[in-house]
Amino acid sequence: MLLVLPVRCGTIKPKKNDLEVIDKLSELAENYPTRGFDEYYNKIRREGLQWNRKRVLRVYRNMKLKLRRKHKKRIITRVKTPLETPQMLNECWSMDFMSDVLTDGRKVRVFNVIDDCNREALAIDAGLNYPARQVVETLEQLEQEVGLPQYIRCDNGPEFISKTFTNWCQSKHIEIKYTQPGKPMQTVTWNDSTDSIAKTFWMHTILMISTN
Repeated sequence: MLLVLPVRCGTIKPKKNDLEVIDKLSELAENYPTRGFDEYYNKIRREGLQWNRKRVLRVYRNMKLKLRRKHKKRIITRVKTPLETPQMLNECWSMDFMSDVLTDGRKVRVFNVIDDCNREALAIDAGLNYPARQVVETLEQLEQEVGLPQYIRCDNGPEFISKTFTNWCQSKHIEIKYTQPGKPMQTVTWNDSTDSIAKTFWMHTILMISTN
């Protein structure tokens, strides 16, 4: 006995070719790497492409474009200025940090302020943490002792580019001369006597903090 199987009505739709969608999403991801699916799809519709939203979203997810791309940290552009020795005291100061790690893992930072004219170390102040507010407090103390400079030369560290520090300098009419990123040699070079004092103070500071 023969069994007659019913014939299904209609036709099986072939799988859609997603190459055009992939190419378009790749183009949008290249041109707008920080945007998301909604903006990509809106741009696709504005170009007159009548692709179904669910289809585009499926391809978008398969391409793993929902994962944000990591971007390189933007380096601030600084103009190179000549390193000239000032002719007067309090004309230009240089500031920088020294850092090290104690045996117990704690980090120590020493904030240094030097008058570029005679290489005098105006301040060598240490602490486990040295935020911008403390930098300003040190400079305010120096203001009472020796006055303030016309210029301050420093690197692009977070303490020196913070609003706390820049606003304070602006209120005191002090111009900030930032060094170019990766060019620490653009700050004033310490002489042998200043370097010796700093190293002695550095070792004494580490010893004092380690015993606390």
